[in-house]
Amino acid sequence: MNKKVLWFLSVLMVAAFVLSACGGGAEAPAPEEPAAPAEPEQEGAYQIPTIEEGKYNVAFVYVGPHDDGGWSQAHDVGRMWVEENVTDVHTAYVETVAEGADAEQVIRSLARKGFDVIFTTSFGFMDASEVVAEEFPDVDIIHISGFKSNEANFGNLMGAMEDMKYLAGMLAGSRANVDGNPKLGYIATFPIPEELRLGNAFALGAQQTCPECTIDVRWIFTWHDPIIEKEAASSLFDGGAQVVMTGADTPAPAEVAPDGKWGITYDYSGNCTVDACLTSMYWNWGPVYGDIVEKSRAGTWVGGWEYFDADSGAMGLLGFMEGETMQPGVAELPAEDLALIEDTLAKMLAGEFTRFDVFKGPIVDNQGNTVLEDGVSLEQIDLDGFSQFGSPCTTCMYWWNENITAELPELE
Repeated sequence: MNKKVLWFLSVLMVAAFVLSACGGGAEAPAPEEPAAPAEPEQEGAYQIPTIEEGKYNVAFVYVGPHDDGGWSQAHDVGRMWVEENVTDVHTAYVETVAEGADAEQVIRSLARKGFDVIFTTSFGFMDASEVVAEEFPDVDIIHISGFKSNEANFGNLMGAMEDMKYLAGMLAGSRANVDGNPKLGYIATFPIPEELRLGNAFALGAQQTCPECTIDVRWIFTWHDPIIEKEAASSLFDGGAQVVMTGADTPAPAEVAPDGKWGITYDYSGNCTVDACLTSMYWNWGPVYGDIVEKSRAGTWVGGWEYFDADSGAMGLLGFMEGETMQPGVAELPAEDLALIEDTLAKMLAGEFTRFDVFKGPIVDNQGNTVLEDGVSLEQIDLDGFSQFGSPCTTCMYWWNENITAELPELE
């Protein structure tokens, strides 16, 4: 075979190899690799999640970790309920967001990203939510626990947890009576109407089963700090409290309760995990959030002042709801006390006993002043307001019930 033939055969082999490597002229080109999902963008100390095209996008802003065992975890369970039960919805969250400028930055970034609905879940997110709502009129922003609304795309949402706190007070008073120690304790977060409202509801409930009980208070000025919460609970127990109830995020009162003493936890149904926990007053946000998301997508949601009661099914008292088992230390309490709690809860769930029945006179404060005459109830504006903060409320919420031994907090 001469050199020309060898050269020709070599050229044919190379050409065949090249055509094979390129897929040949008759075959379809290889499919392109799918684009990687967009990565969250860093905004200061926070990662801002992205939307999903073709879905209705809903974001949540948390003041604590999503798995804090309390307030933020209850909201995150609600978020997951929306994801699982509302069609064509994508949800995301940003956690441990500081109140103030950081919150405004995060909420604005979520709106810019294209989220259709943003739930902001802390009292201190209120002003930031209001500002961003004005900048993004096509984004619905729902603020939890505040009192502001623009009656368009910005409104607030809260439930009457004072119902469950009232029942928890009955439970705490009964336990203290049985134990022969009429001292109770309350861990409060910030001096806002919500915290005095819930503390007073607990105190009014305790009066029903333990008229001689008194209640001490520790202010911690944080929503979520496991160390500070445990220190406050321990301080109350060391001061003689038999049962300690919390308004903060972690199950600290139950975790540090000495032998023979008890804690009552808050916000999340899964945080009452030790025998010293009498109950937890918990939220069930999912159906409420789902309803708002559906209305937002339909264009029928309008920002306002939504305040739901126990008959909404959006809150519960652990151990007393259908299908639940009472915690240790509860079933042995006097039958008449348990019947009072169960009967009052049944009326609440039926809409026959509301927050306005919790706050119905006669009520006397710890200075001996009559807050409400017999048969007179507070109005919603009183439940939500301090006149010192500019509320036009009449009675307002800046008072402690007569069985609370603490002084009123200073207001800034």
